[in-house]
Amino acid sequence: MIREYIEEHILLTDGAMGTYYHKICKAPLPFSELDETDIISEIHKQYIESGAKLIRTNTFNANTTTLECEFDTVKRLVTSAWNNAKKAAEGKDVFIACSIGPNAADSEEYIKLADVFLGLGGNIFIFETFDSLEKILPAIEHIKQCDPSSYIITQFALNDIGMTSAFISATRILHQCAVNKNIDAAGFNCGIGPKHMENILSNIPIWSLKPLTALPNAGYPELINGKVEYVMNPVYYADIVSGFKNFGAGIIGGCCGTTPEHIKLLKENIDGETIYAVQLDMEKPEESSSLLKNDFHKKIDGDDFLYAVELDPPFKTNVDRLVSGAKTLKEAGVDIVTIADSPMGKPRADSVIISSKIKRETGMEVLPHLCCRDRNAIALRSSVLGAYIENIRNFLVVTGDPVPGEERGVVKSVFNMQSYSLISMINEMNTELFPEEPVYCGGAVNFNVKNKQSEYSRLLKKHEQGAKFFLTQPIFEDETVEFLSTLPKERDFKILGGIMPLVNYKNALFINNEMAGINIPDKYIDRFSPDMSREEGQAVGMEIALDIAKRIRPYVDGFYFIAPFNRYEYITDIINAIKNERQM
Repeated sequence: MIREYIEEHILLTDGAMGTYYHKICKAPLPFSELDETDIISEIHKQYIESGAKLIRTNTFNANTTTLECEFDTVKRLVTSAWNNAKKAAEGKDVFIACSIGPNAADSEEYIKLADVFLGLGGNIFIFETFDSLEKILPAIEHIKQCDPSSYIITQFALNDIGMTSAFISATRILHQCAVNKNIDAAGFNCGIGPKHMENILSNIPIWSLKPLTALPNAGYPELINGKVEYVMNPVYYADIVSGFKNFGAGIIGGCCGTTPEHIKLLKENIDGETIYAVQLDMEKPEESSSLLKNDFHKKIDGDDFLYAVELDPPFKTNVDRLVSGAKTLKEAGVDIVTIADSPMGKPRADSVIISSKIKRETGMEVLPHLCCRDRNAIALRSSVLGAYIENIRNFLVVTGDPVPGEERGVVKSVFNMQSYSLISMINEMNTELFPEEPVYCGGAVNFNVKNKQSEYSRLLKKHEQGAKFFLTQPIFEDETVEFLSTLPKERDFKILGGIMPLVNYKNALFINNEMAGINIPDKYIDRFSPDMSREEGQAVGMEIALDIAKRIRPYVDGFYFIAPFNRYEYITDIINAIKNERQM
C-alpha cells in the first residue's frame, strides 16, 4: 500500500517527537512511554491533523544501551509505543513506521527489535540517524525474510559537508542503499538544517528509482536561559523543504525542532504534488584537458622500486636548505620527498605549506604528512582542499606523536579523527571532488611492535579505507626483517621499508631510548664510540644503513629514508651506494 502511494504522491512524515514534547511539557521526553501514553498519543494526533501521512513510533531510543535496562523492558516500551501510535491513527488514513535508532548494543539487538515490531503487525520500518549500514544490514535482511512485503527506509545523519560521522559521503551511502535489494527507500535525517540539506541534495545525482528521503532539523539549537531551544521557523522551513522534490526527494518531513506547525505548512506547500521524484539530467563533467602529471602515482601503480626521503620542516622561517636538499635528492633519483607534520609534537612550519613551496620551486613530488593530533575534521578537510589547489596529490596520513609531557598543561591534542577515518574521508573526497585526478593516500605502519600480525591487520584496515602505500617505522631488528619476509608477495599496495641512518653514538642512544616505536640492537650501537669524529660516525651509520637496506630489499617495494638533522647529502651518498652496488 505504501509503495503504491509513493509511486503517485510525495509522502509527508511527522516531525520531531522528542523536541516537541520538550517544547510543550517543558521537560525532556521520558524514557518510558508507559508513563506518558496520553501526551504521546496527543502529539501523534497533532502531526496527523497537520497533514502527516506517515507517523513514527516513539521508539527511537528504545534499546538496552540508552535505557540501561534488560531487553524485556525495551519490549514492553516498544509494545506500548506501537499501541499508542495505532490508537492515534485509528480511523485515519495514515501509515505507521516502526522507528529504530542507532544506539542498540549490536546487530543482534536490532534483529530482536525487528521481531518485536513484526510480532505486533508492523511492516514499515525506518532506521533513523545512522552513520553507516554495517550494523543494521542483518536486521534488514531478517525483516525481508520474515515479511517480503515489508517496506524498509534507511536514513543517515550528515554534517554540513555531506558526510556521516563514519566519514561516508552522502552519495556513497545512497549508492550502497540503491544496490541493496532489501532497502526500499533511503535518505537523510537530523544533523543539519534545511538549507544545508538542500545544498547536499542539489549535488547528488539521481540514479536510482528508489525514493529519496529528506527530513532535516528545523535549524541549529541555541542555549536560551539554560535550555536548548530550536528557532521557531515553520514558514522558512516549509519553503525550503517543499523544494526538495526538485532534487528527487519523495519522502519529506521533519527531525529535531520541527513541530506540527512545520508539517502543516509543508503540507500546504506540497498539496497536489503527484510524483515522488524529478529525474534530473545530470550533465557529465567536462573532461580536463590538462590533468596534472604525477609520476609517483604511476610508480605506485607500477613495478618500480621506490625511493622516498623524509625532511623535517623548520622551526623558524629559513627554508633555503630544505629547498636545496629537495633539488639534490631529485637529481639523485629520489621519487618523492616527505615532509613531516611537527614530529615529536614540537611546532614546526606547516607540512602542506612547505610541501607546496618545494613542489613549486623544484618540481619534486611531495608527500606532506597529515597529522590527526592537532586538527579536527573541518581543518583537515580544508588542508586537503588547499593542498589540492597547490597541485599536491599525495599524503601520508598519521596519527601523530603525542604532545610532550611538559607542554600538556597548555597544549591539547585534538584527535577528532584517527588515521583510518582521515584516509576514508580523503577517499570520499576523491569520489566527490577529485574523480579524474584523485589523491593518493599512504599510511604509517610499525612492524617493530611485539604483535606484528596485529599491526599488519591495522595496515589492511587502512588499505580497505583507501591507503595505496605504507611507510614503515625505521627497521633495525632481525625479528622485523624476518616478519617482512612472511608477508604476501602478491599485494595491491606498496610497502616502503623505513631506514634511519645513524650519525654517532649519542644519536643512536637517543633514538633507542627516547623515540617510541624504534629499537636499535646493541650490535649496531656497539659499532659506535663516543669519541668518533663526525665523518667516522657517518661512515659507520652508512655501513649499517646499507646492511639493513640489503636485508629488507627482497621484501619491500621501496626504501623510506629519514634524513637525520636534514642531512640530505648523507642520504644521497647512501642511495648512490645502494644503486652502485645493484649495478655491480
